[in-house]
Amino acid sequence: MHTVIIIPARYASRRFPGKPLAMLTLRDGSQKPLIQLTWEAAQQVQGIDAVYVATDDDRIAELSKAFGAEVIMTADTCQNGTERCAEAVENTDIQADIIVNLQGDAPLTPPWFIEALVAEMQQDFQVQMATPVLRCDPLTYGHFIEDRRNGRVGGTTATFDKAQNALYFSKEVIPYIDPNQPITSPVPVFHHVGVYAYRPAALAAYKTWQAGPLETLEGLEQLRFLENGHPIRCVKVNAQGRVFWELNNPQDIPRIEAALRDLA
Repeated sequence: MHTVIIIPARYASRRFPGKPLAMLTLRDGSQKPLIQLTWEAAQQVQGIDAVYVATDDDRIAELSKAFGAEVIMTADTCQNGTERCAEAVENTDIQADIIVNLQGDAPLTPPWFIEALVAEMQQDFQVQMATPVLRCDPLTYGHFIEDRRNGRVGGTTATFDKAQNALYFSKEVIPYIDPNQPITSPVPVFHHVGVYAYRPAALAAYKTWQAGPLETLEGLEQLRFLENGHPIRCVKVNAQGRVFWELNNPQDIPRIEAALRDLA
């Protein structure tokens, strides 16, 4: 099966303008932009036929080309990464059986997260879309609670049914845990990893739907699938001791840099 990764990247992030160009300091003291670190993470995934950066911004495009990425230009009217991936496929002759959306703020995504998504879709042809979920460890759960306590939007959490199909995604920490109760291990909260794998028909259908009230309120693109009755398979993944966190806010840069130093 032909599988590609598309990394959607926009400059005009509401929470962190210019985020793909943010420079992160590595263990040896050198610096690399966030978009390059994410592209390098994508290169580590086995079984991928091509990796593209999709953007509407010339600055991101030129920088991406400079470090060797193939770039697809998209309109500045794309509301989110899924729409940008759909337009990137429309604007090119990409013929893929599975399209992976690796968001440009996720350089800590282990390759086996994406490989697990692809394997799930190869094994079950009924699955039209899949996304990874990672059970929180106490440290990550603490990051969630700290961000919410300080009024920051941090990572996203997910709930799903017995068939591993998503029930809901939220920027709040769900399910609710009484703060007066001790936190058990493992923590009964799943961190939603912002990676999506789609079949072409599901991705094409997405752009024909209007954003619904839940997507609008939460600011979570994947809720458009649920609001239109299309299931999302949640694939449990294991971080294998690695720290996973997306770069959501400028305050996340030290967290990401610390994790990158541990990987070196």
